[in-house]
Amino acid sequence: MQDISLQGQVAIVTGAGGGLGRSYALALADAGAAVLVNDTGGALDGQGGERGAAQSVVDEIVSRGGRAVANTDSVASPDGGESIVSQAIAELGGVDIVVNNAGILRDRSMGKIDWDDFQSVHDVHLRGSAHVSQPAFRHMREQRHGRFIFIGSSAGTFGNFGQAAYGSAKGGIMSLSGIVAIEGERHGILSNVVCPIARTRMTDSMLDDALDLDPDHVSPLIVYLASRGNAETHQVFSAGGGRFSRVFVGLTDGWFTDSARTTANDIAEHMGDILSTEQFSVPANAADEITALAKRLENHTATGGR
Repeated sequence: MQDISLQGQVAIVTGAGGGLGRSYALALADAGAAVLVNDTGGALDGQGGERGAAQSVVDEIVSRGGRAVANTDSVASPDGGESIVSQAIAELGGVDIVVNNAGILRDRSMGKIDWDDFQSVHDVHLRGSAHVSQPAFRHMREQRHGRFIFIGSSAGTFGNFGQAAYGSAKGGIMSLSGIVAIEGERHGILSNVVCPIARTRMTDSMLDDALDLDPDHVSPLIVYLASRGNAETHQVFSAGGGRFSRVFVGLTDGWFTDSARTTANDIAEHMGDILSTEQFSVPANAADEITALAKRLENHTATGGR
């Protein structure tokens, strides 16, 4: 099988000054893409910043024969997102791939979260992803091609104690990616989410030292999803430690009854049927669920509720 090539394509990777972002940037460059390496160089909580982190990764890419430029704009503002995309177009010739990886961490439980911290986390993770994606989407729409990879988290898909801000922002990213996938499909734009499990400065205190969770284990999936050979869109993947899995939101067949006569006691009696995952579907969009419900209603009426 021929190696996947990103030759001639331009990638933006936000939060790429270290950890997973650095790994993604290097892997995309090794596959042939020119890369805009974005990072403010700030601390884990987003405070401070300096140009060195982004430039260091650019230097690595160039030393390996690749092409890259550094950017230190913050994704937390719409102007920052516009500037990142504009620089990629002006200095590298376009935008074909966006990896929305930038993030900060200010963990607090729901009862203790400070609202300024909550907003700051959402500004970088969720709004930051949107700030970069909108101008990139407009450019990709004109060229009829593009690949978005949003970086999610198991805290956003399954929840995690003490991560009210981080988890809810990552959950929003899943929805944002899905909408980009739906709206971009007719323009040749694909969008997916990757939820990495890797040892970085953000996760080091949470992971067992015995686990082999190198960020480089995640990057092959990033390269594949960025490639023209990829046809997957509106998907969520988990990647780490050599395992690659699909994460999905399913809809159980549930329990069907005459809604005009249903009582709370009926719900209690049939909760097992409602929760059962023995039969389920995975709607492609909100309209899919409504269509499926309409068909069930028609069948329920035609059979007299049997």
